[in-house]
Amino acid sequence: MLTPKTTDFIVINYFPMTPNQILKINDELRSQSPLEIVRWAIAQSNGRAVVSTNFRPYEAVVLHFCVQVKPDLPVLWVDHGYNRPATYHHAEQLKQLLKLNLKAYLPKISAAHYAAIYGAIPAADDEAGLKKFSTQMKLEPFQRGMRELAPTVWITGLRKTQNPGRAKLDIVSQDENFGALKVSPVFYCSDADMDEYLKRHDLPIEWDYFDPAKADEKRECGLHASWGGDAVASSGTGI
Repeated sequence: MLTPKTTDFIVINYFPMTPNQILKINDELRSQSPLEIVRWAIAQSNGRAVVSTNFRPYEAVVLHFCVQVKPDLPVLWVDHGYNRPATYHHAEQLKQLLKLNLKAYLPKISAAHYAAIYGAIPAADDEAGLKKFSTQMKLEPFQRGMRELAPTVWITGLRKTQNPGRAKLDIVSQDENFGALKVSPVFYCSDADMDEYLKRHDLPIEWDYFDPAKADEKRECGLHASWGGDAVASSGTGI
């Protein structure tokens, strides 16, 4: 499924897209390879596309597709300060290997500052606490990055199999939180697809990944959920 192929599929010349137009383009893109989807996404952006990453497992696949199409594509990364050492090493490895145009955004306070003032990361059963933590340490710096980079197209590594909320999305969706067209080129790819691509291109993977804003993989940190936009707006940081 991840094998690139040549296609003559039509580039849409309207932007932003209506819901019906998004349905139509999703129907067309499902038959395309992820590399062709990335090419289509960047063609729509009028020079204003970004790809986001958190350097979790399999992120190398999406980043590899992106740099093949546009080597200097901005790579938006929120470094919330809670990454494990292996993830920081993985980030540096991919930055060097793929020559990433990495744009790192940090929270307004450090992880050490947060711990001293507010204590530990909220527990899994503290939904309100987790949302507040995510807003301050992840959503606000991400929104700051999106405002500064001002993309019309936001490329992500979302996949249908990741959690029930993401399964309701599609390759292309209109993101209301950050005002961009969200494109997920590997949305329908399986773990086996991703593993095969990593092996074929000799790309690294790192499994010791930790997201402090999630209690488990079925929960959203807010970037791809409607509550995220409301949370940042109501926090006084602006959206």
